[in-house]
Amino acid sequence: MLSLKEKDRPIVRKLLCAGCCVRCVLRFCCVGTCSAYRRSYELLAFISEESSPQPHDASGEEKTDEPPNKRLRIDEGSTEASVTAAQTDSDICPVCLGVLQDFCDPTFAKQVSDAVKNQQYEFNSLVLTVSLPAQLSVREHSCWLHVKKEIREKSMCLGKEDVIQVKDAFKWAVQGKIGQELGAAVLANVSSSCEVSVGFMHPETEEDCHFLANTCPDCFKPTKNKASIFTRMAVVKALEKISEEKFSRHYPCPPKKTNTRCTALDTTCLHTSVFIAGRYNKFSRELPQTPWVIDGERRMDGSVEELIAAPLLSSFRADGKLCVGRPNQIRIPNCRRCVCYFQMTINQSSDKIRVRDLQIVTREATSRMKEGEEEKTKTYSALIWTQKAIDSTDLEFLANIKDLKIAQKTPLRVLHRRPLAVRPRLIHSMSSIYLDGHHFTLKLCTQAGTYIKEFVHGDFGRTKPNLCDLMKTNADILELDVESVDIDWPPAIPD
Repeated sequence: MLSLKEKDRPIVRKLLCAGCCVRCVLRFCCVGTCSAYRRSYELLAFISEESSPQPHDASGEEKTDEPPNKRLRIDEGSTEASVTAAQTDSDICPVCLGVLQDFCDPTFAKQVSDAVKNQQYEFNSLVLTVSLPAQLSVREHSCWLHVKKEIREKSMCLGKEDVIQVKDAFKWAVQGKIGQELGAAVLANVSSSCEVSVGFMHPETEEDCHFLANTCPDCFKPTKNKASIFTRMAVVKALEKISEEKFSRHYPCPPKKTNTRCTALDTTCLHTSVFIAGRYNKFSRELPQTPWVIDGERRMDGSVEELIAAPLLSSFRADGKLCVGRPNQIRIPNCRRCVCYFQMTINQSSDKIRVRDLQIVTREATSRMKEGEEEKTKTYSALIWTQKAIDSTDLEFLANIKDLKIAQKTPLRVLHRRPLAVRPRLIHSMSSIYLDGHHFTLKLCTQAGTYIKEFVHGDFGRTKPNLCDLMKTNADILELDVESVDIDWPPAIPD
């Protein structure tokens, strides 16, 4: 049974006379039982008995020939109220604007569920979020002021914060039906990887909030990402500041009835990003790390990012991706499903790369790679050409250089996609293998983020010191291979 008490009766009457729907009556009576919003016919039995007394004939018997819209009619076998008290079926609640009247039934729950199914998401649980028009906060405040006097007279210790929110009442009424349709648990106050969003709009009452911009102008600031200054948060903030007397001068209490109901917006579904970590080897010097596009023109075919991400996007049915680094970390936003067996698919798709230790990780775990950006070292092997003829003794001094500090201005070759800056870097160690009078192999261990090509040829003096300065001759790099990235992440997976 509903937890309504004798003291609630005058409030119920006042709300019904204002045209409020059954569920809004429950809310303002601070009924916090979820099942009450699914079984509102129990409330109606109470309301009809106490708020709409029937006329009696001369014998004292109650007359039963009143018009149908004035009396209570209950279908005992139904869990949904198909009745009204003190109002007709066509009346629109002036507080929730029909949200708790027309959108809490199985028909709307199926409409939401079908929209999710059409987007082909796979999940075991979900969270339902609700977006309501900002003007509902104004109407709620108006109705609260309307019943506040009654509450004071009855010495009831109730505050506005005790009123059940529209979105909570809506969730309690429909989320069980949506979960049943989708075969998934609908979680409350718990995070889930899948979020289903339901929204409403009501153009007729959009100007309800406008008086607040004049009375509390500091609460409404234009923002770049919002189409209107009348956001729900701004309206709530203004309602907290405005006095009851000033509010009542600008807005009627209770709120006026409307001619139209809220309209449901398209249901949207969003899956939290999935993070995949792993390591890879690249077997082609012609394959760039990311798509190489300059001035809108594609310069090279394929990239490491595309070869790894494409099979994953297809498997996860995702909207986009972000792939960075060796070891690699891939963020897959809004995926329709989560699959675990994708390493073999990637390795079979191309002979230019090979991945290993691919695994789903948490968002928090990805910070391990971020933390290692400045700490990790990378080992390279480079084929070097020198303008001046050399012999093996000219290279011996390189092995004695340890932790050489260099300053690298953003290279000309990446200036179109990197900000101009001077970056300090370390060359931890170097060694060499003499090949002939103009060629040798240079082995380097450097701080991550070092531009190796520019360290070799100097980039027109943008990297100092450079190999040309050290060897006192012009030099250039002919081939460059990354041999290892020294960071112990992600964890190795046994074969």
